[in-house]
Amino acid sequence: MTEPVPTEAAVTEPVREILEWTDFADASRQLATMVRRSGFDPDVVIAIARGGLLLAGSISYALGTKNCGSINVEFYTGIDERLPEPVLSSPMLDSPALAGKRVLLVDDVSDSGHTLALVVALLRDFAAEVRTATLYTKPRTVLAPDYTWRETDDWIVFPWSALPPVEG
Repeated sequence: MTEPVPTEAAVTEPVREILEWTDFADASRQLATMVRRSGFDPDVVIAIARGGLLLAGSISYALGTKNCGSINVEFYTGIDERLPEPVLSSPMLDSPALAGKRVLLVDDVSDSGHTLALVVALLRDFAAEVRTATLYTKPRTVLAPDYTWRETDDWIVFPWSALPPVEG
């Protein structure tokens, strides 16, 4: 009598929330409306690259804020895989140029919140005021953004990162 061959254990895939481009357009406009209705009028919109780049551009257009910038931070290395802590990488933001400015810091998601916290602490040393906006906020975040479109605990598939890099 032969015993059945064990099969690979079923790998549990994380629950995913898929953001479509049309949802992104609506969400970015809604975030800009939240900022405007709060009375905050940023002098500059800064993206946390790379996830916050498209959202920051969209919000800056919706608010009519022409001054934009970005700061590079690496934290995630894969699905639910991250470095021990977020790391700033070059090119670096010209932080002294933010002296006395009202800054809206934008990212795609506040998951752990450590990336937002790192950058907010850096910007507060220079800017007059820093507020934060994200598309998504996770329940476990250590820094809840001032403005957020949706809260979820799911893995988010963004339209700009849904496909692998182009080969060539």
